[in-house]
Amino acid sequence: MGESTGSTFAERLNRSLDAAGLKQADLIRAAGARGQKLGKSQVSQYVSGKTLPRPRVMRLLAELLNVDERWLAAGEGPAASGAPTATDGSGPAAPSSAAATASAASAFAAAPPTPARAAARPETAAPFPSSTAASESALQSGPGPRSTQRSTPMREFKKSTKLDNVLYDVRGPVADEAARMEDEGLRILKLNIGNPAPFGFRTPDEVVTDMRQQLPDCEGYSDSKGLFSARKAIMQYAQLKHIPNVSMDGIYTGNGVSELIQLCMNALLDTGDEILIPSPDYPLWTACATLAGGTPVHYVCDEEAEWNPDLADLESKITTNTKAIVIINPNNPTGAVYPREVLEQIVEIARRHGLMIFSDEIYDRLCMDGVEHISIASLAPDLPCVTFSGLSKSHMIAGYRIGWMILSGNKRCMRDFIYGINMLSNMRLCSNVPAQSVVQTALGGYQSVERYVEPGGRIYEQREYVYKALNEIPGISAVKPKAAFYIFPKMDVERFNITDDEQFALDLLHEKRILITRGGGFNWGKPDHFRIVYLPRMEVLHEALTDLADFFAHYRQG
Repeated sequence: MGESTGSTFAERLNRSLDAAGLKQADLIRAAGARGQKLGKSQVSQYVSGKTLPRPRVMRLLAELLNVDERWLAAGEGPAASGAPTATDGSGPAAPSSAAATASAASAFAAAPPTPARAAARPETAAPFPSSTAASESALQSGPGPRSTQRSTPMREFKKSTKLDNVLYDVRGPVADEAARMEDEGLRILKLNIGNPAPFGFRTPDEVVTDMRQQLPDCEGYSDSKGLFSARKAIMQYAQLKHIPNVSMDGIYTGNGVSELIQLCMNALLDTGDEILIPSPDYPLWTACATLAGGTPVHYVCDEEAEWNPDLADLESKITTNTKAIVIINPNNPTGAVYPREVLEQIVEIARRHGLMIFSDEIYDRLCMDGVEHISIASLAPDLPCVTFSGLSKSHMIAGYRIGWMILSGNKRCMRDFIYGINMLSNMRLCSNVPAQSVVQTALGGYQSVERYVEPGGRIYEQREYVYKALNEIPGISAVKPKAAFYIFPKMDVERFNITDDEQFALDLLHEKRILITRGGGFNWGKPDHFRIVYLPRMEVLHEALTDLADFFAHYRQG
């Protein structure tokens, strides 16, 4: 028998809760005890009449309240599960017993009336969009029929398997743990990322002023390769670096060098293609090559030779699948600057095997001790070369996201590659136009970075201190960097019993609240190195190195 009064699901649910002496929270807990999930907002919507459960959840509610499922859903049949129906003028009694019936009838009579629009809704439910089976549908607002979706649980969406071998530990698990600790109110000294601004390095005033004045002219897209003024300035800079065969159509601006690296790897590599990348490397190179379907093959940089590439190792790893050589010069994370003779030998290897050269030179204006930076492209007029640089480090504007790449040398043999570059460049429309607008200003005239890297300058003096302090710690040694603002010290793994450099980084973080990047994050094969950024002011570095020395004085892993 149906109910004579046509009561709604919400009314029947409220009566059943009252009769059973349960609150909404009790219902949620009871479901949890059965291994089922009911959300607080979900139950609240059922009770208020804003939505109706799907059949599976309706069945769960009926079992928890010991009422008949058909009665709870549609007011049909007896109220109590397995008990006779008792009715009065207001419809069937609530479940269980005569006392419960009276209580439920009284509770129902005292309950506030259900809003008319809720009472008028059809007693079917559209699923609520959610990844859990417990989440239910919100009814459509407005008139018209509702679509009923399937009641099966929503599938789980997992990350692509293309990311399985992608690593970027500069912002990886140890950095995530540092963020968690900061959320708890702990102060963390971050020596893991080369981001100048937080350490008091300011953008030159002239650059900021020029960007401000040009903002009204930067509201639209630029050419996909970049503004004419920016590319012209980059071309002139390339000429000063003696890079041959450079033209305006071979210059591309990007949202930092990172975007352009990814663009090049996607344009060049097919599945199974190999690309030679230094170890240690800046991990984005390996990550982007992997993501593009290529196979990164790491050649060793020799710590005993001031971190210069081991050329014999490099050439021994060339196969018929090898397409290109990557060099990072000046190097991140070691701070090495490759001399002319090393670059010439790399060019000869590339020439012998018909390989393309990618050269990451973002730190080329941060050389110290009178060391000259030489662009490898200037030594290879007959080879296809791509040279990367930008303003993030030299002009302390990492957040502006402005980098560029220069195609030079033998462009005939990379015509199809260039076609791919153009396609991908067009797809992203253009790079950051306001940042492009200051390239001409930044590259012309006085270069304020020069005073940072000369004796007495902040970067120079901080490098001197960190290099000396690290080498004074028993069990730690470091090669003096010639450029950039990183140092890559070596640990005596036998002395410290280190077998896992990620665990070492976590132990240092937890004990001293110092965040560094482990050597494995730079695709270095042994657990015996880590990178320190020496951008913080001297007093902060002094505190950090004192704590580091104290840590290593007693540290034994395991």
